[in-house]
Amino acid sequence: MATQYDADVIVVGSGAIGSNAAYALASQGKSVIILEAGEWIPRWKIVENFRSSARKGNHDDPYPDAPWAPVSFSPGYIENTGSFAFLPGMLHLVGGTTWHWAAATWRLLPNDMQMKSLYGVGRDWPVTYDELEPWYVKAEYALGIAGSDTEDQSGLNPDTSYPPRSAPYPVPPEAETYYFQRLKARIEPEGYPFIHEPNARTNQPWDGRPGCSGNNNCMPVCPIGAMYSGDVHARHAQKAGAQILTDSTAFKLEKGEGGKIVAVHCRSAKGVDRRLTARYFIIASNGLETPKLLLMSDVANSSDLVGRNLMDHTGIGLQFLADEPLWPGRGQVQQGAIFRLRDGAFRSQHSAIKHALTNTVPNRAITEHLLKKNIVGPELDKQIRHMAARWVDISTVFEQLPHLENRVQPSTTRKTSNGIPMMKIHYDPDDYIKAAVPIAKQDFANFVQIMNGTVIEDNTGFQNRDHIMGTVIMGDNHRNSVVNHECRTWNHPNLFMATTGVFPSASVVNPTLTGIALALRSADIIAREV
Repeated sequence: MATQYDADVIVVGSGAIGSNAAYALASQGKSVIILEAGEWIPRWKIVENFRSSARKGNHDDPYPDAPWAPVSFSPGYIENTGSFAFLPGMLHLVGGTTWHWAAATWRLLPNDMQMKSLYGVGRDWPVTYDELEPWYVKAEYALGIAGSDTEDQSGLNPDTSYPPRSAPYPVPPEAETYYFQRLKARIEPEGYPFIHEPNARTNQPWDGRPGCSGNNNCMPVCPIGAMYSGDVHARHAQKAGAQILTDSTAFKLEKGEGGKIVAVHCRSAKGVDRRLTARYFIIASNGLETPKLLLMSDVANSSDLVGRNLMDHTGIGLQFLADEPLWPGRGQVQQGAIFRLRDGAFRSQHSAIKHALTNTVPNRAITEHLLKKNIVGPELDKQIRHMAARWVDISTVFEQLPHLENRVQPSTTRKTSNGIPMMKIHYDPDDYIKAAVPIAKQDFANFVQIMNGTVIEDNTGFQNRDHIMGTVIMGDNHRNSVVNHECRTWNHPNLFMATTGVFPSASVVNPTLTGIALALRSADIIAREV
């Protein structure tokens, strides 16, 4: 008698990466189940939660923080044991953390994938840029990415399109904000190339989404849905026949004969367990939850690398006042980056550097700064108006190298309300990053000098950047990695990882687009085998 399965493929996690993979499979006629620990939350409710929140600076605050599916900011959910408090703002709900991302969708450079070969540090990818390029195109068209087809995103060769593309961006770049225009006009001539940031905020109708109207509220939620979030493809997957099971936290992968995974066990908020079977399984939780599930299940870890090699774009920041009104806070929250040191021979010695220009309305930060100085009354209003017009916010990131000791593990002492372990993280920024910090600080000093600025806040202590990589690392053999070039686990032929946790190197650009491209490629492989 033929084995009966609950689905051809079960996808654990309904974020942007998992939902794109699920839709790719369901649209080819495969039966798909998506498991999500959280719930469906309508956009209007998240917007109302934000409006009524007293904690506007906490981007997790408008979202559900259930005791069985907590946000990562929930006190006690992450226990840090390293020198750095690793605390990214991850969410549990249908659509995942892209509900409150800044929607930056860069491609990696070919050299980002050859760190060991070219620069003698870190690791190489077992897949090349050319192999991934067609899947970048598919990911960009799925999300409706707005980008420039004429810029060199390495920052090395102005007026040259790079990295190579086989198709143009689906949506042209949005108009430059006045803030971006003025900073670019003054800083770029001093040797700092300004590059448009490809982004998933469409500026024209795309796939049922309206064009961006400049609400400047991308984080924590786009009120009109112009900015892409993972719920878009969760809905597409559902319409294509996929079944989405909410309040279903996966806590165990069950092994069978021949090393195959035969079932996933999930648990509801009330502690009710359910066993679901499938031919193939895709783990598409974030880069922390995915290795935690594998470790709890004792699967895919013959290399002892599950949960290890944790990387982030650990960064620093600076806020200063320019000598002219720039009017930040109009339009999207990010529009571009400075790439003077994105790639080059220096990477054998220190991290690449990306300076991003943050374009959020600065009034809250300014008010807090002034109140600490006991400025109140009419003078407070006057100073807010003056400073808000001239505010410049630089957010800088570095590329961490993979290290075994930087890792995530299930907690042995803390559990959610339905009895599933929370997590323990050990993370230390490495010397590769630290060697780049003085260079970035000199850039900061140059920016301030060029703009005749006044420093307000020197945030040059290390900061989280919410880009989780390396924890189920990709490699060329079963001894040095968790998954192969297909994102298939070495130990289990029907178990795939769809997460930025597979990245062998961090680069300095946001990883989500690459994660989606890899997941679409894996889904195509699975569809041909199921």
